[in-house]
Amino acid sequence: MDCKTTFSTTEPRADRVRRSTSCRGRTASGGFTLTETMVTMALAGVILAAVLGFWTFSARTLAGITNYMDLDQRSRHALDVLSREIRQAAGLLAATPTSLTFSNLDGTTMQIVWDPDRRIVTLRRDTQVETLLTGCDYLRFNISQRNPSNAVFGFYPTRDIRQAKLVDLSWRCTRQILGQTLQTESVQTARIVIRN
Repeated sequence: MDCKTTFSTTEPRADRVRRSTSCRGRTASGGFTLTETMVTMALAGVILAAVLGFWTFSARTLAGITNYMDLDQRSRHALDVLSREIRQAAGLLAATPTSLTFSNLDGTTMQIVWDPDRRIVTLRRDTQVETLLTGCDYLRFNISQRNPSNAVFGFYPTRDIRQAKLVDLSWRCTRQILGQTLQTESVQTARIVIRN
Protein backbone atom coordinates (compact mmCIF):
# COMPACT_ATOMS: atom_id res chain seq x y z
CA MET A 1 0.00 0.00 0.00
CA ASP A 2 1.07 3.50 -0.75
CA CYS A 3 0.44 6.12 1.83
CA LYS A 4 0.83 9.74 1.08
CA THR A 5 0.64 12.83 3.24
CA THR A 6 -0.50 16.09 1.72
CA PHE A 7 -0.77 19.59 3.06
CA SER A 8 -3.29 22.05 1.83
CA THR A 9 -4.58 25.39 2.91
CA THR A 10 -8.15 26.34 2.53
CA GLU A 11 -7.70 29.87 3.62
CA PRO A 12 -5.18 32.40 2.56
CA ARG A 13 -3.70 32.47 5.97
CA ALA A 14 -0.66 30.40 6.61
CA ASP A 15 -1.66 29.42 10.11
CA ARG A 16 -4.54 27.29 8.99
CA VAL A 17 -3.00 24.30 7.38
CA ARG A 18 -5.02 21.24 6.78
CA ARG A 19 -3.37 17.97 6.95
CA SER A 20 -4.72 14.87 5.29
CA THR A 21 -3.46 11.36 4.87
CA SER A 22 -4.71 9.09 2.17
CA CYS A 23 -3.89 5.50 1.50
CA ARG A 24 -4.64 3.89 -1.81
CA GLY A 25 -4.04 0.41 -3.18
CA ARG A 26 -1.01 -0.10 -5.46
CA THR A 27 -1.84 0.76 -9.07
CA ALA A 28 0.04 0.01 -12.30
CA SER A 29 2.30 2.97 -12.72
CA GLY A 30 4.64 1.86 -15.60
CA GLY A 31 6.14 -0.97 -17.68
CA PHE A 32 4.81 -3.17 -20.46
CA THR A 33 1.70 -5.20 -20.38
CA LEU A 34 1.70 -8.77 -21.62
CA THR A 35 0.02 -7.75 -24.87
CA GLU A 36 2.60 -5.07 -25.61
CA THR A 37 5.42 -7.53 -24.91
CA MET A 38 3.91 -10.14 -27.24
CA VAL A 39 3.44 -7.62 -30.07
CA THR A 40 7.02 -6.39 -29.64
CA MET A 41 8.36 -9.94 -29.74
CA ALA A 42 6.31 -10.74 -32.86
CA LEU A 43 7.62 -7.63 -34.64
CA ALA A 44 11.18 -8.44 -33.60
CA GLY A 45 10.75 -11.98 -34.94
CA VAL A 46 9.49 -10.73 -38.31
CA ILE A 47 12.34 -8.22 -38.59
CA LEU A 48 14.91 -10.88 -37.60
CA ALA A 49 13.48 -13.32 -40.18
CA ALA A 50 13.69 -10.65 -42.89
CA VAL A 51 17.29 -9.81 -41.99
CA LEU A 52 18.30 -13.50 -41.95
CA GLY A 53 16.57 -14.10 -45.30
CA PHE A 54 18.38 -11.13 -46.85
CA TRP A 55 21.70 -12.28 -45.38
CA THR A 56 21.24 -15.83 -46.73
CA PHE A 57 20.30 -14.53 -50.18
CA SER A 58 23.26 -12.14 -50.19
CA ALA A 59 25.71 -14.85 -49.10
CA ARG A 60 24.50 -17.25 -51.80
CA THR A 61 24.63 -14.52 -54.46
CA LEU A 62 28.14 -13.48 -53.45
CA ALA A 63 29.29 -17.12 -53.54
CA GLY A 64 27.77 -17.51 -57.02
CA ILE A 65 29.44 -14.37 -58.36
CA THR A 66 32.80 -15.41 -56.90
CA ASN A 67 32.37 -18.86 -58.45
CA TYR A 68 31.55 -17.38 -61.87
CA MET A 69 34.64 -15.20 -61.73
CA ASP A 70 36.89 -18.10 -60.76
CA LEU A 71 35.46 -20.42 -63.44
CA ASP A 72 35.79 -17.72 -66.08
CA GLN A 73 39.39 -16.99 -65.10
CA ARG A 74 40.35 -20.68 -65.24
CA SER A 75 38.57 -21.19 -68.57
CA ARG A 76 40.33 -18.18 -70.10
CA HIS A 77 43.69 -19.48 -68.87
CA ALA A 78 42.98 -22.94 -70.33
CA LEU A 79 41.92 -21.39 -73.63
CA ASP A 80 45.09 -19.28 -73.78
CA VAL A 81 47.33 -22.30 -73.11
CA LEU A 82 45.49 -24.55 -75.59
CA SER A 83 45.51 -21.86 -78.29
CA ARG A 84 49.25 -21.35 -77.91
CA GLU A 85 50.03 -25.07 -77.95
CA ILE A 86 47.76 -25.94 -80.89
CA ARG A 87 48.99 -23.03 -83.02
CA GLN A 88 52.60 -24.07 -82.46
CA ALA A 89 51.96 -27.74 -83.28
CA ALA A 90 53.35 -29.25 -86.48
CA GLY A 91 50.31 -31.43 -87.07
CA LEU A 92 47.65 -33.69 -85.63
CA LEU A 93 48.69 -37.29 -84.92
CA ALA A 94 45.52 -38.78 -83.38
CA ALA A 95 41.98 -37.72 -82.54
CA THR A 96 39.45 -39.47 -80.29
CA PRO A 97 36.29 -38.12 -78.65
CA THR A 98 38.24 -37.51 -75.43
CA SER A 99 41.74 -36.61 -76.63
CA LEU A 100 43.82 -34.97 -79.33
CA THR A 101 47.50 -35.76 -79.91
CA PHE A 102 49.75 -33.32 -81.75
CA SER A 103 53.34 -33.45 -82.93
CA ASN A 104 55.58 -30.46 -82.33
CA LEU A 105 58.35 -29.12 -84.55
CA ASP A 106 61.01 -30.30 -82.09
CA GLY A 107 59.83 -33.93 -82.38
CA THR A 108 57.95 -34.08 -79.06
CA THR A 109 54.25 -34.78 -78.65
CA MET A 110 51.52 -32.85 -76.93
CA GLN A 111 48.20 -34.36 -75.89
CA ILE A 112 44.95 -32.77 -74.69
CA VAL A 113 43.00 -35.31 -72.62
CA TRP A 114 39.53 -35.04 -71.08
CA ASP A 115 38.71 -37.53 -68.32
CA PRO A 116 34.89 -37.51 -68.04
CA ASP A 117 34.92 -39.62 -64.86
CA ARG A 118 37.22 -37.28 -62.96
CA ARG A 119 35.88 -34.22 -64.87
CA ILE A 120 39.33 -32.81 -65.64
CA VAL A 121 41.16 -31.66 -68.76
CA THR A 122 44.92 -32.13 -68.82
CA LEU A 123 47.68 -31.08 -71.16
CA ARG A 124 50.49 -33.63 -71.47
CA ARG A 125 53.84 -32.64 -72.96
CA ASP A 126 56.07 -35.72 -72.98
CA THR A 127 56.62 -36.19 -69.21
CA GLN A 128 54.90 -33.03 -67.99
CA VAL A 129 51.21 -33.08 -67.07
CA GLU A 130 49.30 -29.85 -66.41
CA THR A 131 45.68 -29.82 -65.24
CA LEU A 132 43.94 -27.06 -67.16
CA LEU A 133 40.30 -27.50 -66.11
CA THR A 134 38.47 -29.12 -63.21
CA GLY A 135 34.73 -29.73 -63.02
CA CYS A 136 34.55 -30.15 -66.81
CA ASP A 137 31.22 -31.84 -67.59
CA TYR A 138 31.41 -31.61 -71.36
CA LEU A 139 34.21 -31.34 -73.92
CA ARG A 140 33.92 -31.70 -77.68
CA PHE A 141 36.66 -31.76 -80.31
CA ASN A 142 35.91 -31.23 -84.00
CA ILE A 143 38.62 -31.18 -86.62
CA SER A 144 38.29 -29.44 -89.97
CA GLN A 145 40.24 -28.45 -93.03
CA ARG A 146 41.57 -24.95 -93.28
CA ASN A 147 39.52 -23.99 -96.33
CA PRO A 148 36.15 -22.42 -95.49
CA SER A 149 33.06 -23.47 -97.42
CA ASN A 150 31.26 -21.06 -99.74
CA ALA A 151 28.77 -18.48 -98.51
CA VAL A 152 28.47 -19.65 -94.92
CA PHE A 153 32.08 -19.22 -93.84
CA GLY A 154 31.99 -22.60 -92.16
CA PHE A 155 34.85 -25.05 -92.34
CA TYR A 156 34.78 -28.44 -94.01
CA PRO A 157 34.92 -31.21 -91.44
CA THR A 158 37.49 -33.90 -92.09
CA ARG A 159 38.11 -37.40 -90.80
CA ASP A 160 41.62 -37.55 -92.23
CA ILE A 161 43.93 -36.24 -89.53
CA ARG A 162 46.57 -35.40 -92.15
CA GLN A 163 44.23 -32.74 -93.57
CA ALA A 164 43.27 -31.31 -90.17
CA LYS A 165 44.26 -27.66 -89.89
CA LEU A 166 41.52 -26.35 -87.60
CA VAL A 167 40.45 -27.57 -84.16
CA ASP A 168 37.03 -26.58 -82.83
CA LEU A 169 36.88 -26.86 -79.03
CA SER A 170 33.82 -26.54 -76.80
CA TRP A 171 33.60 -27.22 -73.09
CA ARG A 172 31.39 -26.59 -70.10
CA CYS A 173 32.52 -26.51 -66.49
CA THR A 174 30.17 -26.46 -63.49
CA ARG A 175 30.59 -26.25 -59.75
CA GLN A 176 28.59 -26.76 -56.62
CA ILE A 177 27.73 -23.91 -54.29
CA LEU A 178 26.92 -24.81 -50.70
CA GLY A 179 26.44 -28.46 -51.65
CA GLN A 180 24.08 -27.79 -54.57
CA THR A 181 24.79 -27.61 -58.29
CA LEU A 182 23.38 -24.24 -59.16
CA GLN A 183 23.57 -22.33 -62.41
CA THR A 184 27.28 -21.77 -62.02
CA GLU A 185 28.89 -22.73 -65.27
CA SER A 186 31.42 -21.49 -67.74
CA VAL A 187 30.96 -22.32 -71.41
CA GLN A 188 33.85 -21.77 -73.83
CA THR A 189 34.12 -22.37 -77.55
CA ALA A 190 37.04 -21.62 -79.84
CA ARG A 191 38.34 -22.38 -83.32
CA ILE A 192 42.10 -22.69 -83.37
CA VAL A 193 44.12 -22.96 -86.58
CA ILE A 194 47.26 -25.09 -86.71
CA ARG A 195 49.73 -22.68 -88.28
CA ASN A 196 52.54 -25.04 -89.33
